[in-house]
Amino acid sequence: MPDALIIAHGSPADPLPQEAAMQALAVRVALWLPGWRIRGTTLALPGALEAAVAALPDAWIYPFFMAEGWFTRQQLPKRLAAAGMAQPQQVPAFGHEPQMPALLARTAQQAAAARGLAEAETSLLLAAHGSRVSRASASITEAHAATLRQQTRFRSVITGYVEEEPFLRDAARIDGPALCLPLFATRAGHVAEDLPEALAEAGFAGTLLPAIGEHADVAALIADSLRRRAG
Repeated sequence: MPDALIIAHGSPADPLPQEAAMQALAVRVALWLPGWRIRGTTLALPGALEAAVAALPDAWIYPFFMAEGWFTRQQLPKRLAAAGMAQPQQVPAFGHEPQMPALLARTAQQAAAARGLAEAETSLLLAAHGSRVSRASASITEAHAATLRQQTRFRSVITGYVEEEPFLRDAARIDGPALCLPLFATRAGHVAEDLPEALAEAGFAGTLLPAIGEHADVAALIADSLRRRAG
């Protein structure tokens, strides 16, 4: 049966919690893929990627990133090659999953319903990383926002970024009921620190939801993607 490595960026300043989170995600994905060997790891913890590649040298590579950019197209293949995997079978990043817009819509709609918020009266703020040098994060975020505007009834779907305009601290100045849905794969520094700080600066009175990568349905989504790729 096939093998798979699920790889996230991780947190260089505090690598162990994210490494443990990726290992836990791999266990949940494996429940949906009987017979597969699945491991989760990060780029941030020294030696972790090398150990994972040594254990599963022919694995499919699943980048647990929100955008196809420098890390997935250059840094990750470079790191894999250095670890001994010269021609990895790498699937598109998590944020590009065809099921992602439906997951985002379902997450936001369920969050609104759980809080007694009328969808048509509630603004949805998509918070993403962004970048001063690459359009990768913004491009996929704006694409998801456009789809959500068509497929949901939220009063508005707004985008805000940590590292580029429109900055989250400005986009979050919203009147009326609102939800902020972080388009991040993991709960690292940006989600735990930067997002709450930006929302507080903006006077955001709505609810900050967990990062989309923490959703309970993510393991099944990843498993389905790997199953399709492996045939």
